Amino acid sequence: MTSPHAAPTRHRVLTSTAALAATGALMALGAGAASAHVTVSPNQTAEGSYAQATFSVPNESESATTDKLTVSLPTDTPFMSVRVKPVDGWKATVKRTKLDEPVESHGSTVTEAASSITWTADRAHRIGQDEFQTFTVSLGTLPEAGTDVVLPASQHYTDGSVVKWDESAKDGAEPEHPAPTFTTTAAADDEPAASAAPSGTAGAADAPAAGSEGTATAALWIGVAGILLGAVALVRTVGSRRNQ
Repeated sequence: MTSPHAAPTRHRVLTSTAALAATGALMALGAGAASAHVTVSPNQTAEGSYAQATFSVPNESESATTDKLTVSLPTDTPFMSVRVKPVDGWKATVKRTKLDEPVESHGSTVTEAASSITWTADRAHRIGQDEFQTFTVSLGTLPEAGTDVVLPASQHYTDGSVVKWDESAKDGAEPEHPAPTFTTTAAADDEPAASAAPSGTAGAADAPAAGSEGTATAALWIGVAGILLGAVALVRTVGSRRNQ
């Protein structure tokens, strides 16, 4: 027989469990908001390739909106190609700087390169509370494997404050404002060097594979033979039915 106190007890247990779960969820959300940083995610990191690097920018202010972002690019290992993907309501400006030392690239001497990118929002597209925005750029070519590509960022708010994401990790501990960073890796042995070229740039990967024309011709003849065999079978079937 069920005790008259069993139902209220189960109700209290379920209520307490729900309260604990809600508290845990709120704590998790709070921890996530507190640890939100400006980060970068490249779609690939192979040396000698071109990468689409996406910066994720959350708004961390409770009273202001983010209206500008500036990302600094390395000049000791400069990118020969920097292309910005348009973002609605944001104007992108690429600044070029004279290099301290010329760099040899594809048989020519380069004396200047892109040193920073600045995105500025119009009033309607600023990043508000509980919002974030992403900014994507094509960077290339990536330096040799094992290079830490550090891309310090400055996040500007409408109240005049600026948060600089430019700190490096020390003794394995994450700093309060870490700089967006990724590390290059070795290129795959079987990957053509030109296959990582940005969209619209011809490269080895765009060329058809050797023998592809012969393979296509063989496939065509096989298809024709299949059609003929099917037609013969159909004729035989119709003829046999007429003779019955």
